Order: sequence, then structure tokens, then C-alpha cells
Amino acid sequence: MNAPVESPEIGREINAAGYSTNLHDLGEGFPVMMIHGSGPGVTAWANWRLVMPELARNRRVIAPDMLGFGYSERPADQTYNRERWVKHAIGVLDELGLEQVDLVGNSFGGGLALALAIEHPQRVRRLVLMGSVGVSFPITQGLDEVWGYEPSLDTMRRLMDVFAYDKSLLTEELAQMRYQASVRAGFQESFSAMFPAPRQRWVDNLASKEEDIRALPHETLILHGREDEVIPLEASLKLAELINRAQLHVFGRCGHWTQIEHASRFARLVNDFLSEADQAATGGN
Repeated sequence: MNAPVESPEIGREINAAGYSTNLHDLGEGFPVMMIHGSGPGVTAWANWRLVMPELARNRRVIAPDMLGFGYSERPADQTYNRERWVKHAIGVLDELGLEQVDLVGNSFGGGLALALAIEHPQRVRRLVLMGSVGVSFPITQGLDEVWGYEPSLDTMRRLMDVFAYDKSLLTEELAQMRYQASVRAGFQESFSAMFPAPRQRWVDNLASKEEDIRALPHETLILHGREDEVIPLEASLKLAELINRAQLHVFGRCGHWTQIEHASRFARLVNDFLSEADQAATGGN
């Protein structure tokens, strides 16, 4: 898991739920924890690099590499599931002494954020779900390809094409960078252990019960790219139907990378949504 020298993907190290955890911690104010997605070679920095600085202007941003991803520890038994990841996320909050946070989850991370809010509602102030799993749906070809990734530069190029609507983002430099990230020591070994075929079961494992979702008390912002080939828009439509205090924003001309393809809009929407709670807490209008 050795990182490149002075890599921006390395934040600081904490012990969360018994595991060495790489964490980005920047800004001041009410804390927001951001849980990344599950692409090959992903790290919190790779996922959130364009929006962390913007959100950190007004709040404290916490972005961990989740258990088995990036530069956080890989458990020796190579066993991964929603319950273990949620326990790890709670471990991050406990280690940092954070009683309550706003919670932002991307894709796989959205399923974890949703489950955490259901199991520990008092630890979450507001919830943001972006291109999120969390309800069951027939697995898409795109998601099956992402979770079934076998390292090669050509395969990474194809995955980049699945992730983004805006093909101008898909530079050879980006493909090379993501491919090299996916083959760092330990990365593919843990990734291949997370979502083995048949992969529909992992969509279902990350889904919460509909009655539990309906009972959520949190104000929730749901974001999705209309042209998402990885997580179907229908998943977010279902979440918006189930969550009582939900609002849904759909980005046209956008794939699975809402936070990259529409970074400025994403940051503004999330900051405005969380600022409503800030104002309520201070007695503002």
C-alpha cells in the first residue's frame, strides 16, 4: 500500500474500529463526512478532489479511504460487507470525537451512508446521496463491469467511458493514472475480494429495507446523472419516493461522475443544502 512520494491521496492516519485508516481532514465548521464509491483503484481523494476544497470553505470535511480501499488497511480475512463498512465509518466518527455529522455518500458510499443513517440516526444531521445504491435493482452491465474489473489499460479506458457522459474528460493521462492506481500493491487483491460473481447479491447486500428507508427522519438531498450507466436513475427515483424529507436533483448530460462532471454545481447544491441546517442551528432565517 505504499503511496507515491508526496501523493495528494495521502491525508493523515487514524485508527478507526481497529483499522489503520487514511483520512483527509480539512476546513473548519460543522463536519461533513464524505464516503467514496467503489471503482477500481479508488481513493477518497480521487473521488472528492474537486469538491473537498469548495466545501471546506464553510465546514470541516472528513473523507476517509474506506476499509480495504486506497491507503486504509485491508482486513486479513478479506471479508467485506455493508455491516463491516458501516462499523468502520462509525469508527472514524468515534476516533475523531464527532457526535454528529452531515453525511455524503457516492454510489457504493451512498448505500453505506443510508445504512449508517438508519442504524445510527442520531449521528447524522443531514444526508446527501449521489448516484446511490441503497435499494435493490437489477445490476447494470456498467456496474457488473466495474465490480468485475481485471487490470489492464484497455479495460480501464472502457470503464472510464462507462463512468462519464462528457468524453472530453477521458484523457489518456486519466486512464493511465486510474490504471496505475488500480495495480498498486494490495489494491486489486482486496478489490477482487469485495464483489465476486454473481454480483447481484452485492447490490442486494448494500440495499436497506424499504420500511427502514421510509422511517428515516433526515432531510435528504438526492443527486443523480441522467445518463448514468452504472447506477440507474430509477434507484434515486425510488429513494426519493421512499424518503419522506427528500429532494431530488437530476443532472442532464451527466454520467456517474456528478461530482466531477458538474463539480461546481455539485458543491453549490450540497453547500446550500447543508447551510440550511447551519442557519437553523444558529437561529438564522
